[in-house]
Amino acid sequence: MQSLPSRAASAAALHSAPVPSSPFAAQLLAAGEAILPLLEAGHPFDTAALRAAMAGAFGASDAEGAWDWKAAYDACEVAQILLLRRYGATPAVRKLSAIAQLAMWQRLAGRIPTHTRRSSESQAMQQFSTPLPLAFVAAHAASIQPDDTVLEPSAGTGMLAIHAELAGARLALNELGECRADLLDLLFAPSAVTRHDAASIDDRLAPAVRPSVILMNPPFSAVAKVERTMRDAALRHIGSALSRLQDGGRLVAIVSANCSPDAPAWRDAFVRLQALGTILFSAAIAGKVYAKHGTTTSTRLLVIDKMPAADASAIAPSRGEAGDLGALLQWVRADVPPRTPPAPPEAPAREGVAATTGALVQAGNGAARTLSSSAAPVAAPELGYESRDWQAPEGQLAEAIYEPYALQSLAIPSSKPHPTALVQSAAMASVAPPKPSYRPHLPEHLIADGVLSDAQLESIIYAGEAHAGHLSGAWTVDETWDMVTAASEDNEAAVRFRRGWFLGDGTGAGKGRQVAGIILDNMLKGRKRAVWLSISDRLLEDAQRDWSALGQERLLVTPLSRYRQGNPIKLPEGILFTTYATLRSQGREGRASRVDQIVEWLGPDFDGVIIFDEAHAMANAAGGKGDRGDQKPSQQGRAGLRLQHALPDARIVYVSATGATTVQNLAYAQRLGLWGGSDFPFATRSEFVAAIEDGGVAAMEVLARDLKALGLYAARSLSFDGVEYELLEHALTDEQRRIYDSYAGAFQVIHNNLDAAMEASGVTSSLHGTLNTQAKSAARSAFESTKQRFFNHLITAMQTPATIASITADLDAGNAAVVQIVSTGEALQERRLAEIPTEEWGDVSVDITPREYV
Repeated sequence: MQSLPSRAASAAALHSAPVPSSPFAAQLLAAGEAILPLLEAGHPFDTAALRAAMAGAFGASDAEGAWDWKAAYDACEVAQILLLRRYGATPAVRKLSAIAQLAMWQRLAGRIPTHTRRSSESQAMQQFSTPLPLAFVAAHAASIQPDDTVLEPSAGTGMLAIHAELAGARLALNELGECRADLLDLLFAPSAVTRHDAASIDDRLAPAVRPSVILMNPPFSAVAKVERTMRDAALRHIGSALSRLQDGGRLVAIVSANCSPDAPAWRDAFVRLQALGTILFSAAIAGKVYAKHGTTTSTRLLVIDKMPAADASAIAPSRGEAGDLGALLQWVRADVPPRTPPAPPEAPAREGVAATTGALVQAGNGAARTLSSSAAPVAAPELGYESRDWQAPEGQLAEAIYEPYALQSLAIPSSKPHPTALVQSAAMASVAPPKPSYRPHLPEHLIADGVLSDAQLESIIYAGEAHAGHLSGAWTVDETWDMVTAASEDNEAAVRFRRGWFLGDGTGAGKGRQVAGIILDNMLKGRKRAVWLSISDRLLEDAQRDWSALGQERLLVTPLSRYRQGNPIKLPEGILFTTYATLRSQGREGRASRVDQIVEWLGPDFDGVIIFDEAHAMANAAGGKGDRGDQKPSQQGRAGLRLQHALPDARIVYVSATGATTVQNLAYAQRLGLWGGSDFPFATRSEFVAAIEDGGVAAMEVLARDLKALGLYAARSLSFDGVEYELLEHALTDEQRRIYDSYAGAFQVIHNNLDAAMEASGVTSSLHGTLNTQAKSAARSAFESTKQRFFNHLITAMQTPATIASITADLDAGNAAVVQIVSTGEALQERRLAEIPTEEWGDVSVDITPREYV
């Protein structure tokens, strides 16, 4: 532990240190030193004196753009920190009471000018520093001891951190704002300052950083790189910080007054929080406490100890609102119990082991600090594997439809097998993919620990292998990105399309983790942006889960819905997640389309990864012919094609277990080179469709084999070897037979009279036959589909009692029951709700039972 005099000496020596990486921070520190005598004088000073100090430090005025008034207010806070460092030991020497010390700091804070102007950055990031007196009360509630390690996740200018320093504690500071982080480097050397997004501080800090106390004043509703307000932002910060805190440690947070455990809107969130820590104290603070900082927003002080609550639903009631800090301090002294001594800090990470996702570099002031990296741990060498020749087994394949799956053209010695057995169709097993040469970069522990199995690693290798080449031929794309035309190789406007790859694995093969692995490999190679499209926004959590399973920050998977259509995407790097329904949004009212918005973010020369998850959602991308005539292209399919046309160098991955139910649905997969070039012998998509349709299912199977042989396709699924089936028989009761027969008779009457009904309505004629083919087809289709839906409902309802009895018996026997719901009726329910007029919303009654068909 460093004594206060030696710390002050370090700070004094700092002024002669080399110029830091940010000259602005050094000038800000110089301005704070110029303001320090004004504070020491013991009387208030005005903005004229502040302007003179800033102009002297920066060598120019604010009118010349050298600094703004937000920087001037930061300089005032720097001066307060310097004053506390110089005279902070005086209260302890004089043995002043906590109330007397608070009064001293209130008089000091009253000398600075009122904040009346803000910068756009301070507004966007909600950079409202903690007033000096409130920071003293928060530090008093934390009961900081000399052996503590104190973390401030959103350190700002250090107004909370200085009180931890005065208590003799070790400091761990984090600040996302670049200038403020540089300033902290100068003010609190040799403490390392990290620069992470504090909303995920637990995921980003080095394992060796284990604080026993956390002081925090997080943004109330702002999240980094997100334009709109997020009302739960503060609780995100608190939850991540609490996860990082040592067991038995204490967290003290200043949040919005509305963020109260007593508020119904927040109660569930605080109940979940109490699974980690017990809320000891909560009190609102009158807005006048922040008056000098240019706002009168009420705040709240929370004190949480890192001990799971005995009853998470039992939360200590809030104290109410403290009219001033004197009352708040009295409440803290009365209600907050003393802390137990902190546990000794954990040993630092072993030499040679990466303790953080960034690299330690030497700052300009001589202090080591950690630069964050959004991609992955530093230790990510090339994946080692061996190529090998594969020969088909002698004799015929087994009579089974599926064959056990194994790597055919390569071997990965360090990999682990897939946790469950995989199989592939006999036709696919009869061919092997080509021997690859692509070497992905992946963290070693993912392979050694089996986080990525051998089959999943094979996908990452072959995706990279496919992406290493381009399709044959040159093409021009029109301004709308709808039309692609063949062009000569010497056409300056011509582009070449990078080859894509198709993942057709079934459930259980881990498609999401394979996708995350492909993106991670590319990020480690410097391609820091990616797009992940899927069929529903509810799959965002699945994407974040698969990404975090590889040891990455889950919040790097950011939904596009957070950015309004037409606005630029302010995301320096990461994975943009969106749905096909969002992608198809057209430009309107002068706002660019979603495709335009994504392309603007990625840039026309983008060569990173675009994942088309559940790619069958782009079916019918080019239109076609159906039973009732021509079909227009789907909007989702067209949007997917436009995105591919706009970014010819992007690395495309199609993911779907049902990607080719009909050959027309493959129109979106143009990066496979199935037509239009020398890669496949079809000049146009229509020729390809015609040839495959003539061949039927067998031709589709041959197509899949050929794609695998080219290294462009993989399709594995779980093996059901050893699974036993037992039919559950439900014996119909006499009453159920009577009900079924009654309804069957009713539908038979309708069936017998359907032709007469169509003739009476002019659809058919006994003399001239069918008068309206489409109407006749629609009527028969509606009748048959209604009949099937009705009896499906009826039979399901009849057998449900036997199913429930079987589940109960299995549970009593200690077995687990998994129930597959084939249809939830959600789409039908939404249609029924849409039909209800607004005046009836107060008393909604919806019937989606079989009665609606009767």
